[in-house]
Amino acid sequence: MESLSTAKRVVIKIGSALLVEQGRLRGDWLMGLADDVAMLRTRGVDVVLVSSGSIALGRGALGLPGTALALEQSQAAAAVGQIRLARAYEEALAPHGITTAQVLVTLEDSANRRRYLNMRSTLEQLISLGAVPIVNENDTVATDEIRFGDNDRLAAQVAVTVGADRLILLSDVDGLYTA
Repeated sequence: MESLSTAKRVVIKIGSALLVEQGRLRGDWLMGLADDVAMLRTRGVDVVLVSSGSIALGRGALGLPGTALALEQSQAAAAVGQIRLARAYEEALAPHGITTAQVLVTLEDSANRRRYLNMRSTLEQLISLGAVPIVNENDTVATDEIRFGDNDRLAAQVAVTVGADRLILLSDVDGLYTA
């Protein structure tokens, strides 16, 4: 396996369980991630984050149960949680002098050629301007037939879209997959 030290562009996917615990943001964990992102940036590495967590944060804010939610409840939780998630990333990365950008996408955005090119152009422009894009599925409008399904798949698509050298999946699932 090649070293991360040779990468020029990385996509890092962050799972909900790492970022949110019992409906609350794990601030210390996010600050540690921000330190790592800042370190990569000082090495000249472009970083794109694909972050889960909006539904989990919104669920906590709205007092929704930890059980399966109806589609409309998930969409409402995402709407409430997404603004909290974006603010948390901005507050964690700003002390490092890093500008963040929120990019919400659906599967349709990668399946439709024009929308894919627009997404790629936007991500490239943000990176060239020195911003760290924070990408998440637009769960407020995505329905079953237009959903990526999980952010691992979304992260893989984003990595291909931006020509990343490395894709890093951060998860609470034990194991290392190398192929």
